[in-house]
Amino acid sequence: MKAEYNGEQVLLGAEGKSLYDQGGYGRPDKNGLKLSPEEALYLLGRNKIEVKGHSFESLFAAFTEESDFLRKFLVYRDIRERGYVIQSGPHDFRVFRRGEKPGTGRSQYLMRVLSERDLVDFGKFAEEAQTARNMRKQFLLAVADDEDEITYYEIKTSDPQKGECEPELPKISGKIFGKSVLISIPPESIFEEKLFGTRFDKERLMLSPVEAIYLIRKGFLELDEKISPEDYYKKIEDGDHEFELKSKSYAHLRDLWHIPRTAYKFGHHFRVYSGSKKHSELLVHALSSDKTMPMSVISRSVRLAHSVRKKMLFACVSKDMIKYIEFARIKL
Repeated sequence: MKAEYNGEQVLLGAEGKSLYDQGGYGRPDKNGLKLSPEEALYLLGRNKIEVKGHSFESLFAAFTEESDFLRKFLVYRDIRERGYVIQSGPHDFRVFRRGEKPGTGRSQYLMRVLSERDLVDFGKFAEEAQTARNMRKQFLLAVADDEDEITYYEIKTSDPQKGECEPELPKISGKIFGKSVLISIPPESIFEEKLFGTRFDKERLMLSPVEAIYLIRKGFLELDEKISPEDYYKKIEDGDHEFELKSKSYAHLRDLWHIPRTAYKFGHHFRVYSGSKKHSELLVHALSSDKTMPMSVISRSVRLAHSVRKKMLFACVSKDMIKYIEFARIKL
């Protein structure tokens, strides 16, 4: 089939309709078929079409004047060769269910394409993941690394399901030592049952700053000191620029009856238990909703979480709410 490139799209005449009917390529119009750059180069490379005045190399060179074309083409080709129909869509691509195509089926995935060096805008990704969810589709991220290998991630937005550990605690007083708070309480107390604190000795339990602030604000803990809770908070915040984010995320998870504990050994803020389960199911990292992060950092986090059989969630904290974004590697 012979086609022409008009500087934006590759156009086929009426005979091109068979490509749409049989393989879901292009978008029909009254004059024939319009092919996106990715579709045209893919078909040209497989000798399905000829483009007037262009070889594969010259058309490739014309398309790669757009800096992100190469990685999009690599993703397009990979998805096609996995047996899916893929078209440009509201994000970068929409991918149809295997065996389905435009006109006779519906898309299953909305897909965004990045390189390994790109920054992830969490606010934007939260909006796009929510849009996909509202459309009853899965939101995927395709990342092309510097060796042109592609990794796929599914991105979801949702609060962790409510757990089984609503705190019902007695009021208690504590003393500040450094930045931690010690409470005098015997072993096997209700506080330890709910996984608050770390046993300091037989008589005392040591609370971390986020635990202490949470219990103070809930009315369970009073400081046996002249320092006010507000001054104690400021003292902690002055030495930890992430404390406000961590404190809000910790409180939100506790209010959902989950049990956050430090995940320093995993390089994140919290490992999270649900109810009486012996092993944590989540790794949670708190950040500002307008934060950006290199994709390479997220990749390390997801791989680590997977290796210890946990889900990786980023808690995006804004002034009045927290959105959780889950990143998970998937195989198509």
